[in-house]
Amino acid sequence: MDIQSIVAELRQEASRIENAIAALVGLGSQPARRRRPPKGSHAKPASGPKRRRMSAAARKRISAAMKQRWAKWKGKSAPKKAKAAAKKSTGRKPMSAAMRKKLSAMMKARWAEKKKVA
Repeated sequence: MDIQSIVAELRQEASRIENAIAALVGLGSQPARRRRPPKGSHAKPASGPKRRRMSAAARKRISAAMKQRWAKWKGKSAPKKAKAAAKKSTGRKPMSAAMRKKLSAMMKARWAEKKKVA
């Protein structure tokens, strides 16, 4: 092979590489989609304020207030406020001191047993 043919082959290879680079760069700059993005790309924006969470009690208060407003707008009698009942509906009775002590002893024994095994 002479030098001229080697140079020609290298130029062809360089042009193929340039075309490949141009094609790859072109893939990165596709036009914007006009529909909802796929589910995989639902990421939170990196910047911006964090959204605040509403407590269950606040949601309940707002719900009760809206129900009263709707009843007023519809001409029905609004449901009575149940503040006293809402306070007592925690779901559990408070734990007695004796039961708390018993549970503490049980957990300490359980962790001591786990420590022995490990």
